[in-house]
Amino acid sequence: MTALKQYQRIEATGLWRTSPDEQRREVVVSIGEATLTISDFNDRALTHWSLAALVRQNPGEFPAVFNPDGDPDETLELAKSETTMLEAIDRLQRAIDRARPHPGRLRWASVAGVVLAVLAVLLLWLPRTLQSHVVSVVPEIKRQEIGAAILERIERVSGQACASRETNPSLERLAQRTGVRQIVVLPAGVPDSLILPGGTVLLNRSLVEDHEDPAVAAGYVVAARARAQVQDPLDDLLDRTGPTTAFRLLTTGELTAEIIDTYTEQVLSGPRPEITDDELLSVFAQAALPSTPYAYARDITGETVIGLIEADPMAGRTLEQVLPDRDWVQLQNICGQ
Repeated sequence: MTALKQYQRIEATGLWRTSPDEQRREVVVSIGEATLTISDFNDRALTHWSLAALVRQNPGEFPAVFNPDGDPDETLELAKSETTMLEAIDRLQRAIDRARPHPGRLRWASVAGVVLAVLAVLLLWLPRTLQSHVVSVVPEIKRQEIGAAILERIERVSGQACASRETNPSLERLAQRTGVRQIVVLPAGVPDSLILPGGTVLLNRSLVEDHEDPAVAAGYVVAARARAQVQDPLDDLLDRTGPTTAFRLLTTGELTAEIIDTYTEQVLSGPRPEITDDELLSVFAQAALPSTPYAYARDITGETVIGLIEADPMAGRTLEQVLPDRDWVQLQNICGQ
């Protein structure tokens, strides 16, 4: 034992007795590798005590009184002057304690590891599971209500949605042609198109005012639909506003104005869900709409959207009219009426 080396030749005198009825006897105390040897002055060993099982009855007091663990009647007294021996006993006992196994510590470490693992699972798995559950159980009428609240918040920034009695039927036809519940044209606020919980698609006025082909505006509606198929708009809202929003929606069925504001600010300024050309082309095919006009509206050179042009699902086919000319002309003036 490393700690023993400097104490191998230490001896001290003390008073020892085997029981309270016996008279104390002066003895010689010496340290072994793991034992305390008590001898008489003729160097005859009287007893051996294990250092690991040695108990001091009066810590901090003198004379120091020791006994074997489990036998408090047999005692050894060492005077305060035996500083070296007292220090050696204390240090060797600490060294023995460090060397022995500590099943309690291992048990606590195991428990702590299990607790941490459970917490990690709860923190990583539970929020996602809760969010998926909420998205699956929120009824359509509640989604539409949430979408209307978001639209109202966006209109504070963009200005009131463009609409008129004459153009509303044309918007309804375009929504039906593109497979969405409702289309709303905004004078500003959205960069192009955005689909809200409940199926309302918002379009920037430039998409109807600046293009002669209604397939462009229809293409942006289809792109919004494709994003919604990649990630449900309600799921996107819960992603952006945190797990407490999912819990609140599940338990109360309501979202606070602060949550709506946070989502609105993020969705208008942050990145949208990424969609591949294949995902986008699939929705164009479902709607029987050409992807080429939409592609060139995104990039007039066609270089960055070549996949949407070359794989246009309606290429070479007879196209159904997106909107009658009269309806499209009315829509192009929707924000000027």
